[in-house]
Amino acid sequence: MTASNNNLLMEKLVSLCKRRGFIFPGSEIYGGLGSSWDYGPLGTELKRNVKNSWWQNVVHQRDDTVGLDSAIIMNPEIWNTSGHAAGFTDPLVECKECHERYRADQLESGTEACLKCNGPLTPPRNFNLMFKTFVGPVEDSAAQAWLRPETAQGIFVNFANTLVSTRRKPPFGIAQIGKAFRNEITPGNFTYRTREFEQMELEFFVPPEDDVAWHEYWVQERINWYLNLGITADSLRIRDHASDELAHYAKATKDIEFLFPWGWGELEGIANRTDFDLKAHSDATGQSLDYFDEVKKERIIPYVIEPSGGVDRATLAFLIDAYTEEKQENTERTVLKLDNKLAPVKVAILPLSRNEKLTPTARNIYETVRNLGIWKVEYDDSQSIGRRYRRQDEIGTPLCVTIDFDTVELDQSVTIRERDTMKQTRVSISDLVPTLQTMLA
Repeated sequence: MTASNNNLLMEKLVSLCKRRGFIFPGSEIYGGLGSSWDYGPLGTELKRNVKNSWWQNVVHQRDDTVGLDSAIIMNPEIWNTSGHAAGFTDPLVECKECHERYRADQLESGTEACLKCNGPLTPPRNFNLMFKTFVGPVEDSAAQAWLRPETAQGIFVNFANTLVSTRRKPPFGIAQIGKAFRNEITPGNFTYRTREFEQMELEFFVPPEDDVAWHEYWVQERINWYLNLGITADSLRIRDHASDELAHYAKATKDIEFLFPWGWGELEGIANRTDFDLKAHSDATGQSLDYFDEVKKERIIPYVIEPSGGVDRATLAFLIDAYTEEKQENTERTVLKLDNKLAPVKVAILPLSRNEKLTPTARNIYETVRNLGIWKVEYDDSQSIGRRYRRQDEIGTPLCVTIDFDTVELDQSVTIRERDTMKQTRVSISDLVPTLQTMLA
C-alpha cells in the first residue's frame, strides 16, 4: 500500500471514529490539546472489551496470576530507586528558528537542519519524560512527586504484600491495568503515542534458572492473544531488542509489533527484567522482597518476566485491522470486522419501520435481550432499514435482528443478519436468545 493510501486510510478511520462516537479530539471546544483524545460512547465500550479480554486471558483463566490496582501517585523515592528520576530521559533537539522539537534518536544520523524550516538544530540534551506534581498545599522540593510513567513499580513494591496475602510462590504473576503518563517530545499518529495512556502489564515472578523458558512462553502467549482476537498474522511480527537498546534493567526484550499504516510499531514488549527491581527496592528500604524455596531450602529473589502492552495501541490496532471497504454492486460499504468479543454493540434490534404494529413487539424483544445482561444491545428505528444496516456495519455490530410485518401477523419469527457475510437467517422469537448465544460464542 502506498504512503498516500496509508494516509487516506488513517483519515477515513479518524473520521469514522469521530462520526460514530469511538474517539474524539480532547478538549475540542477549547481548541484541543496536542495528542489528547477522549473515548466516546462506542470507543469506551471497545476499550473496555479490550481490557476485559486481556484480564480474562491473563488473570481469570489462569491459576497462577492475581490482580492489583496500585496508586498513580506514589512515594517519590520509588522513582529514584527504579532509576526513572535520573535516567528516564530522551535526547531532545530543538530548531533555533521555529522551535520545532525532535527526539534526536529518531532523526537520521547526521541530520543538522530542521525538517520543517531547515533552520539549525541545538545540540542534543536529555529531557525527563516524567510529569512532575506536588503533594499538599506547598509547592517546594519536599512536596514534589511524580505521575507514574509505568504501572510496574506499583506491583514490585507490593510483591511482599501479595506473596503473604495470597500464599503464592513463584512461578506466579501479578497483573494490573492502569493509567501512566509520559511527557513525550513527539506524540502523534492518532492514539498511538500520547502523553496520557493506559497500560496492561503483567509481572510474572519466576525462579532465576527458569527465566529464559518463561520469557519464550510469554512471548508466544501474548502474540496468541492478538491472533485469537482477529489480528491477521501478516500484520504481526516479533522483534528482538539489540543489546544497545535494552533498558537498564533488562536481560532480554522482544517486541510484538503491528504493521500500522505508517509502518511497523510496537504493540507490546515482553522483557526479562531479571531481579533488578526487587533487589533495588529491597536495598533501598531494608524490606525483604524474596521467597523461601522449599527444594533448595534458601531464600531467593525471583526474576521477572514482564509482558507490557498499551490499551490504546491495542485498541487502535484492532480498529485498523478490522476496517474494511467492500464493493456491493453499485455501492460500497464500510465494515468494522471486529471480533465478537471486542465489538462495542453485539446485537442491534431493528424494526423494519417505525410503525405502531411493529414497535411494541420490537421493544419487547429489545428489553428481553438487553435484560439478559450479557451483551451491549442497541435499538434503532430511524431512517431506512438499509441505512441502519450500514450504520451497524460501520460500528462493527456482529448481528442485527429485524422485526417485520410477518413477525407480528404471520409467524412470530425474526430475521438475523450477520455483519461479515450479510447472510440472513429466519428464527422464531422463542429461539432467538439461544440462537444469538450460539452465533456470538
